[in-house]
Amino acid sequence: MSTSPTDSSWTPDAWTQCPIKQDVHYEDQAALQQSLEKLRRLPPLVSIGEVRRLREQLRDVALGKAFLLQGGDCAELFDYCSQDPIENKLKVLLQMSLVLIWGARLPVVRIARMAGQYAKPRSSPTEMYEGQEIPSFRGDNVNGFAPDDRQPDPTRLVSAYFHSAATMNYVRAILNDLHHPSAWDLQHVRSSAIREEYQSIVNRIVDAMDFMRTIGADPGNATATTRTNTALNTVDMFVSHEALLLEYEQSLTRRVPTTGNSGGNGGDSASSKRGWYNAGAHFVWIGDRTRQVDGAHVNYCSGIENPIGIKIGPTTKADELVALLDKVDPHKEAGKVTLITRYGVNKIEQYLPDHIKAVRSSGHIVVWSCDPMHGNTEQSATGVKTRDFTNIIGELSRAIRIHDACGSRLNGVHLELTGDSVTECIGGSQQLDHQDLATNYQTFCDPRLNYEQSMDVAFLVAKHYEQERRGVPGL
Repeated sequence: MSTSPTDSSWTPDAWTQCPIKQDVHYEDQAALQQSLEKLRRLPPLVSIGEVRRLREQLRDVALGKAFLLQGGDCAELFDYCSQDPIENKLKVLLQMSLVLIWGARLPVVRIARMAGQYAKPRSSPTEMYEGQEIPSFRGDNVNGFAPDDRQPDPTRLVSAYFHSAATMNYVRAILNDLHHPSAWDLQHVRSSAIREEYQSIVNRIVDAMDFMRTIGADPGNATATTRTNTALNTVDMFVSHEALLLEYEQSLTRRVPTTGNSGGNGGDSASSKRGWYNAGAHFVWIGDRTRQVDGAHVNYCSGIENPIGIKIGPTTKADELVALLDKVDPHKEAGKVTLITRYGVNKIEQYLPDHIKAVRSSGHIVVWSCDPMHGNTEQSATGVKTRDFTNIIGELSRAIRIHDACGSRLNGVHLELTGDSVTECIGGSQQLDHQDLATNYQTFCDPRLNYEQSMDVAFLVAKHYEQERRGVPGL
């Protein structure tokens, strides 16, 4: 029997009474309990104040006053907890956000898929390797990628915590030093016309930032507290991961005093005097494989104060979507839930309009974010998974148009990306083709946009919103 999200008796272990998908079986239960007890004693990875600040910012996103940029690796490796990968990922997200701020004329809320995105759902618990059936690789916090290291190891849960903590520590140390656009290199853009267009945008961003500094709109000037100042100089970077391994999530869930009222739409918090928070991330999401309304993952997310993402796609029925929202956000608080849509370029027009209509009729005010990656994975001619940049932009542009036609608005974008110059997706301004994939194909999971392709997305979306302001058709 599941616990209702409105039931004050909800506890972080209530999910154990629900059916569960994608669970991990550990042979050594004593070692598992030892690891979980260690996690329960460790300090929070994020502050409750940061989580509350993100809730406030996502409320603005849901109300059309800000834009959401969420991106990072499909699944992190512990090896990514290193200076260059962290810096490169932050750099691309910060630079993308500046381009989006310029184009949309809105603050951008930045959420990285990092410092905890170590687990990976799989379609099958096993796979064949050299004629033998072995456990599937489930991510570094479960088992190893090497075929002889596939036994789930509970000590990896503690390792995941410390790798997340080290990542967060470095993120906070360098956050304000990476986003100035004057050093951007656009030589990767093969088309001279597109390169000139991008450079024109960069030049205008630099001019705008120089102007703001000239008039005193900088962090050291207490009188210049405008939203533009906040967007350009006060750099927030929130972290997120899929709430997949519920033993881990439960161990990092803390009960703390909470403030707010019982208001509905747009209210701050509708919980009791003390609320439960996942202190392992600012934002967690429910995956496409684990969003069963009466399932364990939905039950867990229904009880915490963190903002929650829900992946939805072609298999999501409209009535099921409303039931999910009612369960996770019974008080209909604006921005509490982010719907991350992942249909595929050829299916979005079939499903998104009905989902928009169902959500509007339900009274929920959600953040609508487009994930144009997952529905557009294909097999390359060279035998590896890839994604075509044309389809990624195609789904994103169709999402914008469908929302407009339905009287709604796309509030954000959710991308699998890296700040490194990998060659995993074809297309973009580099004009990568299938033969180029072998140049630097690194992913052990799903293909990611590289730095250059990620910036391409930002420039194209920014250009759309700039043209929209001028009444010119965009994407």
